[in-house]
Amino acid sequence: MNILGIHLTVMIGPVIAVPAPPDVLQSLRSVEVTKNDTGRSGFEIVFNVGRSGPQDLVDYPLSLNPLLRPCNRIVLMVTFNIVPEVLMDGLITNIQTTPGNEPGSSTMTVTGEDLAVALDMEERMQEHPAMDETAIANRIILGYPQYGLIPNVIPPVFIDPPIPMERTPVQNSTDLDYLNRMARRHGYTFYVEPGPLPNVSTAYWGPPPRLGMPQKALSVNMGPNSNVDNINFRNDARSATRVSGSVQDRVTNQVMPVQTAISTRIPLSSQPAIMTQSCVRQRRFRSSGLNTMQAYGRAQGETDASTDNVMTATGDLDALRYNCILKPRRLVDVRGVGYSNDGTYYVKSVTHRIQ
Repeated sequence: MNILGIHLTVMIGPVIAVPAPPDVLQSLRSVEVTKNDTGRSGFEIVFNVGRSGPQDLVDYPLSLNPLLRPCNRIVLMVTFNIVPEVLMDGLITNIQTTPGNEPGSSTMTVTGEDLAVALDMEERMQEHPAMDETAIANRIILGYPQYGLIPNVIPPVFIDPPIPMERTPVQNSTDLDYLNRMARRHGYTFYVEPGPLPNVSTAYWGPPPRLGMPQKALSVNMGPNSNVDNINFRNDARSATRVSGSVQDRVTNQVMPVQTAISTRIPLSSQPAIMTQSCVRQRRFRSSGLNTMQAYGRAQGETDASTDNVMTATGDLDALRYNCILKPRRLVDVRGVGYSNDGTYYVKSVTHRIQ
């Protein structure tokens, strides 16, 4: 039971966010935060705006506030009982003003994305000599100390360090695009996780995390213990994919077979689809210009990623009855929906709505 209630803390600043002033907090109408396990997460904050005297003839006071400017940093924290949780740490990317004819109907909507957007500002032409994907990911993330990014890079199963006499990895894109491109080769993901403290975030590059204790269970059809308003399950039989084919090794010039059988990720299902169902998709491996190790790594990465969407669930959760924050990129147990759908799930996306 939530005795002390729920508290929202808003922090704003050019680079280091500090607690928002009272005039900004008094105008706050609603907050919506969407967090995803892949790609960027975002936020939308709606403020009430208006004019109350001669000093406001030029513009809405909130529009003139230097804190609410594009590229400024916003940190949102939610406190359940006495436990604070950093919900979002990001940059303002868009501001919309909607004037209204009725008193109190004018609004200003501030939207933005997590700190991954800072890695997508500048396209670079840069070489990474004698560095594999793990070293490159660490090097890129450590290049943003002003945002308090802490790298958490997991080495892939198949590592092929480049020999300078043979090849040199070259980046010809933004840092975010290059990190995502390297991650897709191994079925990995890249994201920026806010917290555990304000103005500090963890930049994760690795496989979808499937270890650790599950979060508080989602309960359905369990009377007063239910905390889910509605939930829907979907089983996609065509998602699981095996890859087979061959590659001409660019080092030895020999044609080598490439084939995957199962996913190397920790299974959450007692009966993984790729091992138990007969209608598993088969895809031909067609990439060229690789050595055998690289080819196996990319084929296995595709098979691993294909198993993520076999069984999915979407629904609405009552945060007051749940009494904590459901976090993406973590495990959660689902109970009360029958043997076929009960079990442990990996949370891919969560949208928080606060008014």
